[in-house]
Amino acid sequence: MRLVIAKCSVDYDGRLSAHLPLATRLLLVKADGSVLVHSDGGSYKPLNWMSPPCAMAEVEPEAHEAADGVILAWQVQHAKSEDRLRVLIHEVLHDSEHELGVDPGLIKDGVEAHLQRLLAEHIHTLGEGYSLVRREYMTAIGPVDILCKDATGRSVAVEIKRRGDIDGVEQLTRYLELMNRDPHLSPVTGVFAAQEIKPQARTLATDRGIRCVTLDYDALKGIDNSEHRLF
Repeated sequence: MRLVIAKCSVDYDGRLSAHLPLATRLLLVKADGSVLVHSDGGSYKPLNWMSPPCAMAEVEPEAHEAADGVILAWQVQHAKSEDRLRVLIHEVLHDSEHELGVDPGLIKDGVEAHLQRLLAEHIHTLGEGYSLVRREYMTAIGPVDILCKDATGRSVAVEIKRRGDIDGVEQLTRYLELMNRDPHLSPVTGVFAAQEIKPQARTLATDRGIRCVTLDYDALKGIDNSEHRLF
């Protein structure tokens, strides 16, 4: 990654036109070819940018630009459109390059995979006498998050979401319709489990005979165990 702090102005031409007047800004040139223009504010969002695939060339300023104090121009052209970014640099305050290597990506805590693993480990959360059959039970239309049995030995399909909405209920409904055609599984009931379930989703699930369970992620992790609370 190349980091340049410079006094510059920026012009963007393409689907729209935009102009950033002369000011001191941070210019980022990333290994994927993207160019981003940042100010010392506005949080993470750049003031302007060019996404890859694109090509950047450092060129001599035009005569009228040089007369205005421009010492260098960046011309950034998108490879698949007419979008162009032109950065006119008046003064370079810092210019460095850094090899960042391959980034492993963001690892999120509390995503559905974590909820699935924790609920499988604590399947009794769904009720006394519940037992795990398997995670990611494969059907012809995709995997059910958890297949388990209740205290009576009846099969239960569990769909897990961080935020439960109507689409999740519809997804579980499709699984149940298919699984109830299998004489080795039928009858199969459903549990819609999520950290937060929208009222419309809860109403639809109840109407279809699907039980809703709100998951406490911290409690499942053992971080927020109610046995250790004072109040």
